[in-house]
Amino acid sequence: MTASKKKIIIIGPAYPYRGGNSLFVSHVYDALKEDFEVKIFNYSLLYPSILFPGKTQFDESATLIKKAPNERLVNSVSPISWFKVADRIIKENPDLVVFDWWHPFFAFCHFTISELIKKKFKNKILFITENFISHEGNFIDKRLTDIGLKNASSFMVLSGIVEKEVKLIANGRKVYKSELPIYDCYETDETISVLNLRKEFGFSEQDKVLLFFGYVRKYKGLDLLIDAFPKIKTSIPNAKLLIVGEFYDSPEVYTDKIKKLGIEKDTVIVNKFVPNEDVGKYYKVCDLVMLPYRSATQSGILNVAYGFSKPAIVTNVGGLSEFVEDKKTGIIINPDLPEEIANGVMEYFRLEDQVDFEKNIKELVNKNKFRNLAALFNQIIVDTQS
Repeated sequence: MTASKKKIIIIGPAYPYRGGNSLFVSHVYDALKEDFEVKIFNYSLLYPSILFPGKTQFDESATLIKKAPNERLVNSVSPISWFKVADRIIKENPDLVVFDWWHPFFAFCHFTISELIKKKFKNKILFITENFISHEGNFIDKRLTDIGLKNASSFMVLSGIVEKEVKLIANGRKVYKSELPIYDCYETDETISVLNLRKEFGFSEQDKVLLFFGYVRKYKGLDLLIDAFPKIKTSIPNAKLLIVGEFYDSPEVYTDKIKKLGIEKDTVIVNKFVPNEDVGKYYKVCDLVMLPYRSATQSGILNVAYGFSKPAIVTNVGGLSEFVEDKKTGIIINPDLPEEIANGVMEYFRLEDQVDFEKNIKELVNKNKFRNLAALFNQIIVDTQS
């Protein structure tokens, strides 16, 4: 007689919500569904619209990827919802309850649900801490994080820097480690040539295209990349800058700088959240992905780049550089300095003909720890019984 599968409930965002957290939770579902009975309790309300800086929280792509089945039960600002979700979890009686944690906004929601279930699930509450403190965190964020994570019986982290931070507050609770998955899920139309895609943007076959991808906020360092670009041009005259993503900061801060530096003709800006079906074309046309971040834990943007076997320039901040082999899968540079960005770009193109970056990236991808997620969760469940 075959033993029944262990049951896991995940509280986290999934389709129809857009963005990296939703994509991550859906990958977790796919990684676990063969070995476990997995249910996702999604949000009926994620962020109140007044707090969300983008145009929409929902995935309006024509092509859906990783559409994990889920129930939209959790209202992030409704205590009534929290009690109902806790009651539902108790009735489901899972072997493990998993909270996906990435922002202190969810502190009271996660605390209340976990507080209501902790008596029954004393050792069975796992928090996946994608971030420990938000990138733009302050004292209030830190206090909210303490509240939100209070009832975790164990943690799973996705980078070494978050592992160190979580261990400071773990007080003997176990901290497990995995990684973000490689996001190789963005299919592209193989009948369209890269040259034709480049022509869409006004790029030639010979141009060296630097891609900044993802929503724009100060901590991501786009302003530093723009400041570095004139120096890049002195060494690489055919360099082009492709900026793609929804601006959460004022676009004028960046466009005024571009005008002031006289690099308008070498810069293409696509100010929008990119639907799934279009992601591939931006990565395919680029030579190098730029992550000049001022702070980071890990980055889904890097893992999308690796999904297309594209090398990256990354700053040595947080856990970002943990996932880059310097001068093999990309270039690691010091943060906050435009000249470092420029030198990193020049170093990459100097090495381009000497180093097989694509081969190295594929080898790194094959070692990605997310591949072993089912085994890790099995161990976590075993540990809850000891």
